[in-house]
Amino acid sequence: MSAWELNFKTTESESWVLASWLFLRLLGLIYLAAFVSLATQIRGLVGRAGILPAAEFLDRHRHWGFRRFYRLPTLCWLGASDGALSFLCWGGAGLAMLLTVGLAPRPVSILLWIFHLSLFTVGRIFLCYQWDLLLLETGFLAILLTPIAIMPQFPPVTAPSRVILWLFWWLLFRLMFSSGVMKLRHGDTSWRNLTALRHHYETQPLPTRMGWMAHQLPLWCHQTSTVIMFAIELVAPFLIFAPVPLRHLAAAMFLVFMALIQLTGNYGIFNLLGGALAVLLFDDKILLPVFQKLCGVTLPMPFPSGSPGIHWTVATLAVLILALSFKSLLCQIRGRPGWPGPLARLLDLLEPFRLVNSYGLFAVMTRGRPEIILEGSDDGVNWREYEFKWKPGDVKRAPWFIAPHQPRLDWQMWFAAQEPESRRPWFDLFLARLTTGSPAVLSLLGRNPFPEGPPRHVRCILYDYRFTTPAEQRTTKNWWSRVLLSPLR
Repeated sequence: MSAWELNFKTTESESWVLASWLFLRLLGLIYLAAFVSLATQIRGLVGRAGILPAAEFLDRHRHWGFRRFYRLPTLCWLGASDGALSFLCWGGAGLAMLLTVGLAPRPVSILLWIFHLSLFTVGRIFLCYQWDLLLLETGFLAILLTPIAIMPQFPPVTAPSRVILWLFWWLLFRLMFSSGVMKLRHGDTSWRNLTALRHHYETQPLPTRMGWMAHQLPLWCHQTSTVIMFAIELVAPFLIFAPVPLRHLAAAMFLVFMALIQLTGNYGIFNLLGGALAVLLFDDKILLPVFQKLCGVTLPMPFPSGSPGIHWTVATLAVLILALSFKSLLCQIRGRPGWPGPLARLLDLLEPFRLVNSYGLFAVMTRGRPEIILEGSDDGVNWREYEFKWKPGDVKRAPWFIAPHQPRLDWQMWFAAQEPESRRPWFDLFLARLTTGSPAVLSLLGRNPFPEGPPRHVRCILYDYRFTTPAEQRTTKNWWSRVLLSPLR
């Protein structure tokens, strides 16, 4: 019997050495996917000839003086050229690989968080998604979880702080519970009468082929799925803090839930992050047999590490994070609460660093799918259609799996079709780049119908898109049907 196994039989204490080791490797892979995905788009989004140039954005705030460094925390104050933006993306990808193999995890995780925060700050609307915020929050907590060792260590020999683990569990609780609460708090009748999923698969930003198949299910299946979803989002989070095996049951429910979302929709790194957080609910007792079978090694008994100073630092940060998270959660449940003046000023000062965030996807279900189709013309008579890489356009093109890659312009086009023009000033800048033929912006599209030079005119046409039925798909080979609504301009 190994020392590790003997330890489990002689003490009732739990440890999460293997879970934390596995979580950090998963986080490294998630960081890698996020940075590589952004690297392929960054110049077209916020480069010098992009839609929302980062350099121009920062120049407009230089008059803030020293305040600009903590109001807009980004390394791009040192330079916001296309090369600097690419360096942050590809440099982040390189750091992510180091975290995955476990090389200098503490300094690497700090740099990863700084790089991601830097891109988040200048990316603005293109990096405003909940998984971008979740990665910032998770990445910050991961700094406290990483061992101080420089070289990779396996088997792991140090145990993570219980306080840090509880902070991760609290983050997972807020992520899941807030999603359920927001659906009910906003009063959307489709959630309350359990019909929301009847619309969801068809109207979500970038569905998959399995999303098309799920849409064809009968109404009772959608209603049953909604009941199960509410059980996972509103009941299972409380099992996070329950003893084994209820905590393991919650982890399994979250993992299955994230896998189903991943299969039916493309949400970037969101589901991978949710799954990685759920892994931290599995203690070493349940993971040990799996690791022994896969690795074929006997793992030594872990021992606690960290000086009293480190423990006090973690405890202080825990109090701060809990204060920020309670503020966020109360705002979602009861609206904006009042806070004592000094605390409110401290919380506002920390807001740009996104240490704690609010979550809750699809609080209001979209029941229709308007899509903006862009066309260009040289003479104002003959028009040619621009094709995006992933968003619905050609009705014969099947929806497909692209996560963890997130085509951020395609996503923003979904929001643009839902919002009034006053809420999407970036859209006019995007159209202007098309008329000037910006190579960086054109690289974000699937096909440029004007290879000989940019068009003189660009117009937007609004269509209503719907999934075809299985019978229609077999007959026409179309995955979508569309009806003209109106020209936008």
